Amino acid sequence: MNAAALKHLSAVDPVMARLIREVGPCRLAHEPWRSPFQSLVQAVAHQQLNGTAAETILTRFKKLFPKRRFPKPEDLAKVTDEQIRACGFSFAKIAALRDIAAKTLDGTIPSSREIEKLEDEAIIERLTGARGVGRWTVEMLLMFQLGRKDVLPVDDFGVRTGFRVAYKKRDMPKPKALLAFGKKWRPHASTAAWYLWQAANAARKKK
Repeated sequence: MNAAALKHLSAVDPVMARLIREVGPCRLAHEPWRSPFQSLVQAVAHQQLNGTAAETILTRFKKLFPKRRFPKPEDLAKVTDEQIRACGFSFAKIAALRDIAAKTLDGTIPSSREIEKLEDEAIIERLTGARGVGRWTVEMLLMFQLGRKDVLPVDDFGVRTGFRVAYKKRDMPKPKALLAFGKKWRPHASTAAWYLWQAANAARKKK
């Protein structure tokens, strides 16, 4: 994330300016080498689990496909639900993985090349058509795979917690209220979200 983002956020919001001073440069990085399919499979693995447990499941899952670094959508047809279940995926998540694979193969979920050409909201609309994929999951893809600069995941617990802490609010902000407040951060909302995550992390460490 560039200096223009930090300059804009510091100019429009004194609390954000303080956060930037305290935390230092933004280290929000994206991973453009991942396909949308891989990003969504990894996101499903992480749903309702801590990071360590999710990564253990993903490691087992990848071992089902020893010839690949990460399976392709068509590879899922070669393994049974029982094999995927043995990796640690629930049956609900297995159904989501199979739907994500099917929708990648039929073009509903775009290829890496195609997704780069789409606007954020068009990507959200396309990808949330897949089972087990909500808006938050796609927003994480926008930020961490595609490096989109103006994403504000207002349903994210960490973002909302960071806002409550940084702005010294008694209650958690409602997503709609946070969306309205965040208009001042645009077009650099992704950077603002990253700083709110840092505020939430710092508060958790203090406890």
